[in-house]
Amino acid sequence: MSEEKPIGLAVAEKFFGLLLILIGAVTAYVTYKNPPGGEVAPFSFIFIGGGFALIAIGIILVLAKAE
Repeated sequence: MSEEKPIGLAVAEKFFGLLLILIGAVTAYVTYKNPPGGEVAPFSFIFIGGGFALIAIGIILVLAKAE
């Protein structure tokens, strides 16, 4: 008997990956276009980097082969 991943789990993984890509893209874009002011201005790169990290994780989840 082979143990396969349920199809719903594979679909959920792809959907979650797409959702992470969307959230990461919006976070990076909004932070780039409207940088924060005041004391947190020097740290805006953290949010842009976090957005790119979310995009990378989302791409990995979408491209991962379901076994």
